[in-house]
Amino acid sequence: MNAPLYNTEILRLAASVPFEARLEDAMASCEKRSPVCGSRVTVDVNLDEDGRIAAIGMVVRACALGQASAALMEAHAVGSSPEELEAARDDLAAWLSGTRATPPDWPGLDLFAPALEHRGRHPAIRLAFEAAAEAARRARG
Repeated sequence: MNAPLYNTEILRLAASVPFEARLEDAMASCEKRSPVCGSRVTVDVNLDEDGRIAAIGMVVRACALGQASAALMEAHAVGSSPEELEAARDDLAAWLSGTRATPPDWPGLDLFAPALEHRGRHPAIRLAFEAAAEAARRARG
């Protein structure tokens, strides 16, 4: 792959993340940390009466790839079920590891194609999806 790892769109998304946007009365929260790079993402969620994400908050302390991934997750999480977040998490992990040929169906994740060969960056890219899926599952009980 010849595409740059940090492209303009990744940097734009990374800059769009609100770094301190916690939910005050969250139904559930989850923090995930990458042991590889130290990136950390905390996700708060509230569910609606149908068990779907009604509100999401985050604290993001990550590299540009982790920040961009968190921005994409947050942009499309409201209205998702815990199962949809888990599927996105699992599909992202499978794509990054090479066991899935195509990017997940979550909008924008194809942006990370240049990172496929950079395995050390994968944990940061997965963090927000891992935290959101776990927080949503906890909120459902």
